[in-house]
This record gives sequence, structure tokens and C-alpha cells, in this order.
Amino acid sequence: MFLGEFEHSLDAKGRLVLPRKFRDELEESGCVLTKGQESCLYVFSMEQWEEEVARLRRLPRTDRRNRKYQRSFFASALDQTLDRQGRIQLPDRHREYAGLGKDVTVVGALDRIEIWSREAWAAEATEADEYYSGIEEQLSEDGGI
Repeated sequence: MFLGEFEHSLDAKGRLVLPRKFRDELEESGCVLTKGQESCLYVFSMEQWEEEVARLRRLPRTDRRNRKYQRSFFASALDQTLDRQGRIQLPDRHREYAGLGKDVTVVGALDRIEIWSREAWAAEATEADEYYSGIEEQLSEDGGI
């Protein structure tokens, strides 16, 4: 499980040192890097990647939206192996997709790691916090939590 928020910097070659607490799950088997939603990047452990693949296989191919999603998701997917310093390579096309500069925020999102530009994460985190707060209030009003 991936939890937490960490500020990191890319080196001149586009490599990212993953937070130490995330490396243990990724060091032995490696990981998969791909495009995420809201213009971030996703990193899956190999185990979680297999679960994601199985989930996407169950979607009907007859639905055009599913085909388009799968094309983008799988075409951008790359196997990665952490180097001795715990780094992964973020290719140019992935950095461009996510609008990444030197400074990034690495976010644990339960079953995956998300990599954001620092500015985009600040905006997304603010929006997510407002949504989270509103949902909590809504659940309380409805007799939920």
C-alpha cells in the first residue's frame, strides 16, 4: 500500500528517486510506469499491475471508450527497474504528458504511486480536499458516517 506525499526533484537525465518507504515494494519485482488521469503519471508494483490488467481485460471491447482508454494506458506503459539509488527513468514523452519540470510531488494513492508537477499537485490537492470535506458533510447529513 502506498501512502503519503513527498517532494522530490528529477535529475538532469529525467530520473526520479522514489521515496524510501515505496522502494521496498518495488525493488524486487520492478514496476510499471504509465500515464495517469488528470495529467499525472502512475507507477504500479508488478503485482498491482497484474490486477489492473485483469480489471481492464474484463471491460467490453465493443465499447469504444474502453478501447481508447486501453490504447492510451497500455501504449504509454513501460517496465521499470529501480537502480541502486532507488531511481526510475521518466522518459521525455511521459514528462511532457504530465507537465513535469525539475520539481515533482510523489503521492501514495493506495494501490499506485502518482507523480505530479509540484504546481499541478498543489491545485489538485486543494480541489481534492474541498471535495473530500464536502462528501464528509454530505454523508453526515444523510445519516451516514
